[in-house]
Amino acid sequence: MQLIYPSDYFNPAKADETFEQEFTCARQNGLTCVLLSSEHASMGKYKFSHSFEPDVPVIWRGWMLSPEEYQQLHRAVSLSGGQLLESFDDYIRCHYITGWYEICQKYTPETVLVSADADFGMLTDQLKWPCYFVKDYVKSLTTSRGSVAANADEIREVLKSIEHFRGKIEGGVSLRRFENFIPESERRYFSLNGKVFSADGIIPEVVIEIAQLIDAPFFSIDMIENDAGQLRLIEIGDGQVSDIKEWPVERFVRIFMAS
Repeated sequence: MQLIYPSDYFNPAKADETFEQEFTCARQNGLTCVLLSSEHASMGKYKFSHSFEPDVPVIWRGWMLSPEEYQQLHRAVSLSGGQLLESFDDYIRCHYITGWYEICQKYTPETVLVSADADFGMLTDQLKWPCYFVKDYVKSLTTSRGSVAANADEIREVLKSIEHFRGKIEGGVSLRRFENFIPESERRYFSLNGKVFSADGIIPEVVIEIAQLIDAPFFSIDMIENDAGQLRLIEIGDGQVSDIKEWPVERFVRIFMAS
């Protein structure tokens, strides 16, 4: 594997501090690591620290990218002699809830996908769910307000906050039926080239079932336990832009050496 990391904005020879530990660990374990100039990327240009080895898959390990940004990165890597492991379609399939919800319905909370200008009053009258977990097609609100809404007015309040803090509603709106989860039970799994990995070596059968449904080479699977003791799927994410959460860095880096 060849891994791309974003550089420090002011020092293109150094990895951004968010990814510095992973970058250093990957290099120490013999993986080829390439830096993408964050300064140039902010201007829509893609400048890499060096060219790519031919015929060795390339993985981006950095910030979330919009569909347009991912297309640009994919093109830039190709022009520099490499080939991203994940196609544009692979990225969208895992990055947006629209790419995985339908095939994973039985594992995850019931969800309605609508536009940002939907009639939420009419929707809540129809659904009559006790509470709604509100997010766009990618992320929920991570401020202290949180993403749980009890009615149409609160749904609009959450969406307004997402726009304020993140700049826009990406893709559309996901209204998810609220379920009672045990926060400390949340775990992140990664699937790379058909093999599932966990931070502690324990992989529940349901996680393997879910992984087999997703047609993409590299993605994350977030699971959590509800108050009835069932493991539930929170979301699928593109593995390239998923942080490692509870994983020790060394253990995470090893998945690139095992695939």
